[in-house]
Amino acid sequence: MAEKIATREAYGKALAELGRINDRIVAFDADLSGSTMSKYFRQEFPDRFYEAGIAEANMICMAAGASTMGLIPFCSSFAMFATGRAYEQIRNSVGYAHFNVKICGSHAGLSVGEDGATHQCLEDVALMRLIPGMTVIAPADAIEARKAVFAIAEHQGPVYLRTARLATPVLDREYPFEIGKANVLTEGSDAVVFTYGLMVAEMLEAYRLLKAQGIDVCVVNMHTIKPIDRECVLEQAQRCKKVFTLEEHSTIGGIGDAVADVLLGNVSCSFHKIGVEDRFGRSGKALDVLRAYGLSADQIAEKISSLI
Repeated sequence: MAEKIATREAYGKALAELGRINDRIVAFDADLSGSTMSKYFRQEFPDRFYEAGIAEANMICMAAGASTMGLIPFCSSFAMFATGRAYEQIRNSVGYAHFNVKICGSHAGLSVGEDGATHQCLEDVALMRLIPGMTVIAPADAIEARKAVFAIAEHQGPVYLRTARLATPVLDREYPFEIGKANVLTEGSDAVVFTYGLMVAEMLEAYRLLKAQGIDVCVVNMHTIKPIDRECVLEQAQRCKKVFTLEEHSTIGGIGDAVADVLLGNVSCSFHKIGVEDRFGRSGKALDVLRAYGLSADQIAEKISSLI
């Protein structure tokens, strides 16, 4: 079995690593550093760590100000609060000004588990996609999370980075990470599945189950949801003719809609979105909740098989 590491854990350690080589990096948190894992940065650089308390709106405004001084602020909180409670400040104080602030939302999606619907953020990707100039990234595993942290530090402009609470498999493959460039993980031609985050590992297991049925699908890790890799979407959709999107997020406003926007008027194909269908989450063990919403590997494989 592959080693399992939470992307939030990899984020926190990468942020501390980045802080050692770049003294312009500063970190802000909203009384959750032990959960977002910005605690690693706080332990090494207490003079560059700013605790905003349970006040995400204030945290974003503080970070916006810091960015005007040439600093590179990383703001950490749960995805629900980072994007939901502070949406106005992100939109007006960061997005509108196009400030160089990195908003890092951990504990995203249903896999927050027992914390339940109030904390299971299924809208964050949609909210952040709407902000002009905002880059939206959701790494698939710990290795990609580390690469993403370093990449967004070099990127000029606002970024939303989505990480998860649940420890998930580290993928047994090495590939480059470039903002805006998707990675094709399997070369099947019966259908293409565009996915991101924790669902990449689930989809790779679903790929193996489908392969055993004689169905060969192309799995694409769309780690950058915005700006989307249009060239990859068009190429794979044209080649496979059957398109699926898969996400631990609402089917409204997420990668499904992002891919559909690219396809509309450009490619003739079938298209299906797999995700959370206009519902709130609910409390339970993370894997049980994913299963309750049809997002376990065997359920994904069954749905794709039935639609091909």
